[in-house]
Amino acid sequence: MANIRITGSISIESDELTEKFVRASGPGGQNVNKVSTAVQLRFNVRESSNLPYRVKQKILDSGDTRLTKEGELVIIAESKRTQEANRRDALARLVELIRDAAYVPKTRIATRPSKGAVKRRLESKAKRSQVKKNRSGKINLD
Repeated sequence: MANIRITGSISIESDELTEKFVRASGPGGQNVNKVSTAVQLRFNVRESSNLPYRVKQKILDSGDTRLTKEGELVIIAESKRTQEANRRDALARLVELIRDAAYVPKTRIATRPSKGAVKRRLESKAKRSQVKKNRSGKINLD
């Protein structure tokens, strides 16, 4: 089967995914009662051999309501009118979820303001303080 690329270093096998077509809920006339256009996409996060441990743990610890107790992620797509469009929508949502879990924010490097910046800041504060003192109405002639 084909690989589904998530990031530059992460991809999952398409045989790790299970699709089941069911009838969609909501309006749509007789078409809703006859055709199974909604898709249930299942992906077992816990047993996936292609996801790094850190990504698995981030998804499993997320508290997502689409996760089962067994660690299976269930994505239901039913907003489109065709099976193929719902299949693409579900897959896109799965890829986005895994990408978000794989994101590692840059670590912040602590820096200090320069002596000149500190001096300018203190001078600005002193100047502002003097402006406010002058508003009090009391004029000091010294």
